[in-house]
Amino acid sequence: MTFSVTILGSSSALPTSKRFPTAHLFNSNERFFLIDCGEGTQIQLRRFRLRFSKINHVFISHLHGDHYLGLFGLISSFSLLGRKNDLHIYAHAGLKNMLDCMLAGHNISYTLVFHEIPENKAMQLYEDKNITVTTFPLKHRIAANAFLFKEKKRDLNLRKDAIPKYNLSIKDIQSIKKGNDFYWDADKLIKNEQLTLPSYKERSYAFCSDTAFYPKIVEYLENVDLLYHEATFTEEHRDFAKETKHSTAKQAAEIAKQAKADKLLIGHFSSRYKNVKELENEARETFNNTEAVEEGKTYQVELTRKIK
Repeated sequence: MTFSVTILGSSSALPTSKRFPTAHLFNSNERFFLIDCGEGTQIQLRRFRLRFSKINHVFISHLHGDHYLGLFGLISSFSLLGRKNDLHIYAHAGLKNMLDCMLAGHNISYTLVFHEIPENKAMQLYEDKNITVTTFPLKHRIAANAFLFKEKKRDLNLRKDAIPKYNLSIKDIQSIKKGNDFYWDADKLIKNEQLTLPSYKERSYAFCSDTAFYPKIVEYLENVDLLYHEATFTEEHRDFAKETKHSTAKQAAEIAKQAKADKLLIGHFSSRYKNVKELENEARETFNNTEAVEEGKTYQVELTRKIK
């Protein structure tokens, strides 16, 4: 099962000739979720040959233009292409008013379904058979939210030889996969771990942009597999980061360290940095498994089994 994110934009408010504003495409078992939609997002989707027609859910972190201005063009393009499936948009209330103004007098070929994200509140926004999406507030100049994508617990995998060995029925198999022990011949207890393989870990990916250094979010990020955290500046510009309520690369790394994340991705780079390697190097001094994101690159979280 695929669990990955592709970076479409890594710049902060000002795009550069090499970096677009923020947008990520998350893939959960070939179900696609767009996270933020900065200017040029649909160009990037085409450039990297991604299946944007499969996007049914768009999550907007906050209402600064570099995180949503590409949405209007994407909505229009979907309609021109004859889209029929509903498009669900999760955002703060102000975006609904802008969408209503934009769409006035236009015939869209599909239905837009708006889901309001409340300010200063953590809650679950979405759920399907594979994942949940939770949101929680960040610390920025306006209301801003993070998104946590997390797999649900899977049923256990039965050992291949168990079915004929114990003559298991469908009911027995279903029970064992849920973690239950099995009574053979009514009185002989067979422990579940003798019948099943170690289960897979539930994978997780968190998107945190834009925000000042905000340790309160660590409680939501504990042991996250893949953490994206904005790193707009280096420590040299720490005072400006504080003033604009953004983070430095070192501060992003400190959040990853406190959360015991497996891997940290940093992005939302200020246009002043021609080479983002200096931000990556700064973060690695605090959290070694850090990578400055590259547009068009896909970051995959592999399946790993739990240790019994």
